[in-house]
Amino acid sequence: MKQMLSEQIYDQVRDAIMRGEVEPGQALKPQELAARYEVSLAVVREALVRLVGEGLAERLANRGFAVPAMADRRWQEIVEARQTVEPAMLRLSVARGDLEWETRVRAAGHRLARTPMYVPDEGSYYSAAWAEAHRLFHRTLLDGCGNAVLLENFDRMWSASELARRWTVHPAYRLPAEDVLAQHEELERAALSRDPEEAAGLLMDHLAATAELLTGAGDS
Repeated sequence: MKQMLSEQIYDQVRDAIMRGEVEPGQALKPQELAARYEVSLAVVREALVRLVGEGLAERLANRGFAVPAMADRRWQEIVEARQTVEPAMLRLSVARGDLEWETRVRAAGHRLARTPMYVPDEGSYYSAAWAEAHRLFHRTLLDGCGNAVLLENFDRMWSASELARRWTVHPAYRLPAEDVLAQHEELERAALSRDPEEAAGLLMDHLAATAELLTGAGDS
């Protein structure tokens, strides 16, 4: 029962963070969360520790928790880490991925292409359905590498990157949906053509373009 409750609290707090309901740097107070969700402190702390592991919360010196502050240095470190790790993972995926991996990449690409990027009811940020399709596409491209440690690191970096994106991108800096789709179609094509260097190069360009977009938006 405790595990089930902790899972529920984790899901709810994580969703609140990723939807932007809790701002970077804002405290996540276990006592307040326990009262709000009518659960024990132990359940809340277990959920918060899990969020720390994902990079969506951090421990404070006074034993509390908070959403990580999106300082420029933090964003730069996230970008550097992704640009270092993900192209290497994609090279491994292209070399090791089997027919089942190819099928899953095609399915993830199709899902991404058919999912609306923006939905009026969800404001200026891209839709929750597209955000998940986007994550799944990149995760599927890389999971052909077959390295669980690398994939765990990818999951953590992705969550941190999405949090930064949520608080950095202004509607004026949104890329046209067709341009974003074209970038991902090129990535899919290169990966399934089994060209590791082209695929890795396209991914580097994709990550660099995203970094430039977010940095420019943050500076405005």
